[in-house]
Amino acid sequence: MASGKWIAAIAGVVLLVTAGADETSDLAQELANPIAAIISVPFQWNRDDNIGATDSGRRTMLNFQPVIPFGLHNGANIITRTIVPYIGQENGVPVTSQSGFGDILQNAWYSPAPQGDLIWGVGPIMRIPTGSDVSSDTWAAGITGIGVVQTGNWTYGALANHIWDIESNPDTPTNSTLLQPFVAYTTETALMVSLQSESTYDWEAEQWSIPVNLAVSKLAILGQVPVNFQGGLGDWAEAPSTGPEGI
Repeated sequence: MASGKWIAAIAGVVLLVTAGADETSDLAQELANPIAAIISVPFQWNRDDNIGATDSGRRTMLNFQPVIPFGLHNGANIITRTIVPYIGQENGVPVTSQSGFGDILQNAWYSPAPQGDLIWGVGPIMRIPTGSDVSSDTWAAGITGIGVVQTGNWTYGALANHIWDIESNPDTPTNSTLLQPFVAYTTETALMVSLQSESTYDWEAEQWSIPVNLAVSKLAILGQVPVNFQGGLGDWAEAPSTGPEGI
């Protein structure tokens, strides 16, 4: 499994109140919820090996993905997440390399006030091309939804979206579905173990991409700022012939 995908993340979490050491387990549990009403500023580094027709390529990606909630008067929230990737890849096509900012993905969910253990949200999603060597050069948009259940130390749920190209003559025809089921367990010491898959189905190519990722994270208070450190490994259960592979 280790040769397929490497994941490392560090996330600074900014709260409206200062978090004390005795609050770290509760905050770690909140961080397991992708649409928790807290501001977070994650940076995530990923590496995929064995890409390209000859399986000799490598891709690294640094994601900057701030999450910002906006409270409404009725107890609901509008939660935004912006994903800005910087991508470097080598030998996807032999003896070539590309780098630059990839397409920006803007998500927004309307999440009503929680009733019971279920938290859910729905809203629009937009892909914004950057014009770099690693950009699709195509605008796309669609709908996204998420459902999360937190009970005891467990958090589980799923995120889904579907996007289509919105140009009359797109450089990259787009019609894809993302399904991201996840489960996480948080201990009283603010240690979290999570398992998730960001599975994508490309309706144009009729092809699944299915990574399975296992990660461990630990929340710590540095000064007065809560910071979450995470690392993990993954493998690809299914990928295009020129996509990343595991062992």
